[in-house]
Amino acid sequence: MSNVFYRSSKSYPVAVRAEGVFIEDASGRRVLDGSSGALVANIGHGRAEVGAAMAAQAQALAFVHGSQFSSEVLETYASRLATFLNLPDHRFWAVSGGSEANESAIKLARQYHVERGESARFKVITRTPSYHGASLGALAASGMGARRAVYAPLMREDAWPKMPKPDPALSGPEDAGRLRAVLEAAGPETVSAFICEPVVGASDAALTPNPGYHAQVAAICREYGVLFIADEVMSGMGRCGAPLAVRLHAQDAAPVTPDIVVLGKGLAAGYAPLAGLMAGPHVYDTVMQGSGAFKHGFTYAGHPVSVAAGLSVLDIVEREGLVRAAQARGPQLLSGLEALKARHPQVLAVRGQGLLLGVLLGDPDTGEAYAQPGIAERVAAAARAEGLLTYPGSGALDGVRGDHLLLGPPLSITAAEVDLLLERLDRALARTGTPAAL
Repeated sequence: MSNVFYRSSKSYPVAVRAEGVFIEDASGRRVLDGSSGALVANIGHGRAEVGAAMAAQAQALAFVHGSQFSSEVLETYASRLATFLNLPDHRFWAVSGGSEANESAIKLARQYHVERGESARFKVITRTPSYHGASLGALAASGMGARRAVYAPLMREDAWPKMPKPDPALSGPEDAGRLRAVLEAAGPETVSAFICEPVVGASDAALTPNPGYHAQVAAICREYGVLFIADEVMSGMGRCGAPLAVRLHAQDAAPVTPDIVVLGKGLAAGYAPLAGLMAGPHVYDTVMQGSGAFKHGFTYAGHPVSVAAGLSVLDIVEREGLVRAAQARGPQLLSGLEALKARHPQVLAVRGQGLLLGVLLGDPDTGEAYAQPGIAERVAAAARAEGLLTYPGSGALDGVRGDHLLLGPPLSITAAEVDLLLERLDRALARTGTPAAL
């Protein structure tokens, strides 16, 4: 009997080693990691230099509590990260995971308004669907019905007004303009922040608004005194072919700069738990010139060994040009997915940015999602049997309907490995076919 509390009752193979885009289990079987775990392993697996950096840091200074000390590695990393993201005046708040980072952003936005004497501002406008994390505040902010349902009694629903997801049929500014109606309905004087994923991740695979969306969102937020939080946990750190996905469509002369940017996953690329947020100078200064302290914290925030992993990962991203690599390999993968769509009628659409891509699945006879979920899990299981890991999901349309696969291999994937990924997905789609009903 195992003493591990697993996430579900299914049987899990035991992973024993990994290198590049491949993971090997205890039976010796190797699978291509087409989703980087959960869009985490940006630099690929098995990078010895990251482990060496972590070991050296652990030997020099393994832990200090953030209420008592800073560390050289944290100071260095924060500066390097701000430069990489072109957020030179922002401050880095380090935590261990994306849920903690979004929780921190929500609480920071609330404290910012309290410090300014606007304590009536507590609501956070989010979108449906969306996913911002598993902790209670981050989950409450998420517009993902299946994950929220059992915990609904623990949430104050009126604190989380919902805005419709991006609509590809609308221009970016028109689409973003719908935020104004949600703000007015909620009472602008009660709204603290608007949070969104610039490229939607797990809840609606790789859905991207049209150009001009984020610039208009930022303008509306400024008009109403609301903070704009960009959740780049999945889309940031080069995955979408830019350091920040919120700037994909921005003009160089006027880049979109959210008040708070939330980061995770690719920060340490799976080598250690690391996430965090970048807070604009006005947010930081308001808190520090007010009460003088962010009334929030975690024991392992800014853990030196995790930060050392992040610094080593950033070295690799910059040295190997992995942001440019995502710009090159992303179109190759998207083009291949378009070819699969032409061969497999259950593929209704493919989309995405860089190496954050989505495959929408459904009924080819109607061109719509099946009434009940299931096909995404079937295709994912068939892909695994073919030696490919994907990230299946469902419920994007109404909490039940809408099946998709999220694809996001390491940014270090080669052209030949992209072709191999496509070959294995092709066979998986052929295996599952088009079931008459689900």
